[in-house]
Amino acid sequence: MGKIVVTAFVTLDGVIQAPGLQDEDRDGGFELGGWTQPYADPVVDQQTTNSVLAADALLLGRRTYELFASYWPGADRGDPRTGKLNGQPKYVASRTLQTAEWHNSTVLHGDVVEQVAQLKEQHDEISIWGSSSLIPTLLREELIDEFVVLTYPIVVGGGKRLFSGDTPLGLELIETTTSGSGVVICTYRRADSTLLAERKAG
Repeated sequence: MGKIVVTAFVTLDGVIQAPGLQDEDRDGGFELGGWTQPYADPVVDQQTTNSVLAADALLLGRRTYELFASYWPGADRGDPRTGKLNGQPKYVASRTLQTAEWHNSTVLHGDVVEQVAQLKEQHDEISIWGSSSLIPTLLREELIDEFVVLTYPIVVGGGKRLFSGDTPLGLELIETTTSGSGVVICTYRRADSTLLAERKAG
């Protein structure tokens, strides 16, 4: 069985909403979009490239899919991420999207948990970016295996969070590094959450 890896840009207070662009996601009146931009760094760029190249499929929520689909088809062909993202299979979990025009894209209709479990049987590594509404659903079903968390030295005070539900989660730190701009990059593997679940139940 393959694995699902979430790569997430996160503030110190756990927010993942609109990291790249000011108008990326204004849900809830969020006005601080684009908070990653002052921390551009070669180490961060290399990590995002590594995350893209390691995966053989992409799984996204509708909003993130539409953002990616609006950018990557016309992106710089000299960027190794461009060819990889445009060519690989892409799956979008959405209740409203009927068709997906980006090359090699499939809309997941029906039971997303069942379908994602099947996708793990078909691919070695599936990458998730953004998709704050999709991640909690997959976490509850223990379908996410690893997290690459890029934590930025900024506090925004509110917004959509990477971990916002009530699902116990044990993680094992695999690797960590810090960029020159102060971004801490940590890779975690899902650990046995039985003890956490027992404590919650008690």
